[in-house]
Amino acid sequence: MSHNTFGHLFRVTTWGESHGPALGCVVDGCPPGLAIDEAFVQRWLDLRKPGGNRFVTQRREPDAARILSGVYEGLTTGTPISMMIENVDQRSKDYGEIARQFRPGHADYAYHAKYGVRDPRGGGRSSARETAARVAAGAVARKVLGEAVTIRAALVQVGPHKIDRANWDWDITLDNPFWAPDAKIIPVWEAYLDEVRKAGSSTGAVVEVVAEGVPAGWGAPIYGKLDAELAAALMSINAVKGVEIGAGFEAACLSGEENADEMRMGKDGPVFLSNKAGGVLGGISTGQPVVARMALKPTSSILSTRRAIDLEGNEIELRTVGRHDPCVGLRAAPVAEAMMACVLADAFLRHRGQTGGGAFGIGVEGRR
Repeated sequence: MSHNTFGHLFRVTTWGESHGPALGCVVDGCPPGLAIDEAFVQRWLDLRKPGGNRFVTQRREPDAARILSGVYEGLTTGTPISMMIENVDQRSKDYGEIARQFRPGHADYAYHAKYGVRDPRGGGRSSARETAARVAAGAVARKVLGEAVTIRAALVQVGPHKIDRANWDWDITLDNPFWAPDAKIIPVWEAYLDEVRKAGSSTGAVVEVVAEGVPAGWGAPIYGKLDAELAAALMSINAVKGVEIGAGFEAACLSGEENADEMRMGKDGPVFLSNKAGGVLGGISTGQPVVARMALKPTSSILSTRRAIDLEGNEIELRTVGRHDPCVGLRAAPVAEAMMACVLADAFLRHRGQTGGGAFGIGVEGRR
């Protein structure tokens, strides 16, 4: 299997399966001299790990990361950083009956059609368990970006129920099990997800991720567009079926006057009067917050009996067992943050390599 690596100068390779002995990542291209340790990586992994509340899978994984290389006495050395996360709570027996069956909505058939073999235990490589390695890599990316760039994500829709943006409060996203920025939507989501869970079904969700402090100039025209690379990174997350930047699909409903982000001159440079572009114009960051949203499909593992086929071509009826999230969006926010961090770290290093890292000012000579 190829294509397990993404990035250009900041390159991330993930490895491992849902029910294998371990999974992990290798981060290549991290500059030397950055302070990082396992406790810092664990801080982000703890936000993603399963079993935290009744609305997510009850698989109990500590998601404890071990740094195997690339760090000496608490500082990055500039060599590849390898990290490993052991799997300790697998129940592979739950998947014994589906080894020769193709579950609807899963990657079972697609993997078999391509490779002729697959790991049926928890979905193997296609499992959302793989995203733990991405979160570990994202921790390293945050160190590359430094404290000037802030990356946060929130759940903005569960099933048909959307937040009220007038109630947006970043401070409460970590104080509820949904990463919700709207306190009033929490009881609505609780009641809705209890119904979904009791029915043995699942539902989709939308996660919004925002990066603030990104300076103007990151990204490249045409084939290295920052928004294109961010969209690809978010779309690569398991269960994501749609990505939009800024106004996204809503831009199709706007007039040219409504969609254009007007500007005025501020003390330190241009001031944008809106952010329909999501912080990116022509594939290059504008200095505004970089805003993206991703839509996640309902979890395919549900208790309802579904029509399917098996390896011999027999038509069967299949019911999935095991421990599953009724809504994968509930644990997707840390993954979205990690992918945003990796894309931005790569964009920063490439920008610095090509231009020296500065930006041309307005109304002044030279570079600021």
